[in-house]
Amino acid sequence: MNYILDIFDEEKKTCEYRGEIYHVKDNGSIYRCRKPGKRKRPLDEKWTLENPCKQKGYMNFSSETVHRIVATAFHGKQPSEKHIVDHIDTNKKNNRPENLRWITRLENILLNPITLSRIIFKYGSIDNFLTNPSNPIDGELEQNFDWMRTVTKEESDNARNNLTNWAKEGKIPTGGQLGEWIFNQKITQTQSIPQPNYIMSKTPNAAQRIIFHNDIPNEFPSTPQTIEGNPLKIYNESLKEGTTFFRNHNGEYVVVKSEFSKDGQSIYVITRADYVWREQDDGEYIPVPITELKEKVSIEDLPHVLTEITYENDLYVHSKVESGFHPTEELKEIFKGYTKKG
Repeated sequence: MNYILDIFDEEKKTCEYRGEIYHVKDNGSIYRCRKPGKRKRPLDEKWTLENPCKQKGYMNFSSETVHRIVATAFHGKQPSEKHIVDHIDTNKKNNRPENLRWITRLENILLNPITLSRIIFKYGSIDNFLTNPSNPIDGELEQNFDWMRTVTKEESDNARNNLTNWAKEGKIPTGGQLGEWIFNQKITQTQSIPQPNYIMSKTPNAAQRIIFHNDIPNEFPSTPQTIEGNPLKIYNESLKEGTTFFRNHNGEYVVVKSEFSKDGQSIYVITRADYVWREQDDGEYIPVPITELKEKVSIEDLPHVLTEITYENDLYVHSKVESGFHPTEELKEIFKGYTKKG
């Protein structure tokens, strides 16, 4: 599961697209409803950002492109057959609604300053492109999709601003044509002073390693408040199976197992979600604690996370080992490779 799935503000409840009913969130994720009276299909009734197409870079869901579903939900149906969905920042995996718009192909070239600058850079002029689009005069501008990924709202805004500034300036920043730099806030001389690579958590004595630009402070309830002796040993002793390790606005993650690293300088902790998402009568999805469910839930199927804890500058710093969520068995294998006992 991708971490972006949990970051959203608005859900568009009903969207009909090519005979299917979808729920759509403003993070670019979709949920296909089961057809009335029909058997549930494997992709039905689950939130997903779906998989990127290796040939074109777009996010695909079954035989559909996700961006067309999101655009339909937030911007209405396709105005005409001539209209396509424009990814304003040119990131084909950024399906946030503010990054999408219905536009004709010619308008996409003439009205999107980022696309326009890329074409001029590659072909020399718009006339050259319109005369022979198969004959660029300046090599490969950006034919791979490695830099493209799903993003938070802040990363989306940063990328669009940075690319728009590049288009206005008419030159590509040093360090590559398009890459991870586009998701960062624009660097200025006043930002040259090194900053800590973690933020303070809501729990005293706790911090969390910065992964994304809009990281929100969370709670780590098991963090020791009195430290006497070996700080990591004290923390590890509090990490009993089933105790709350992590808490955010959705709910809690509880400890599955913990162990010291092979060099004894950190602790690795496997945790799992203690809640599931359930649809309410009004169509909204809310996190429901496991203890409040009437039905049984497979613990192994719940999202699991692997975290490393270090002690730095008198703080317990929590670092997610792998970005996003991974299969439980995969995390357990990684855990074995890092720890003393495995």
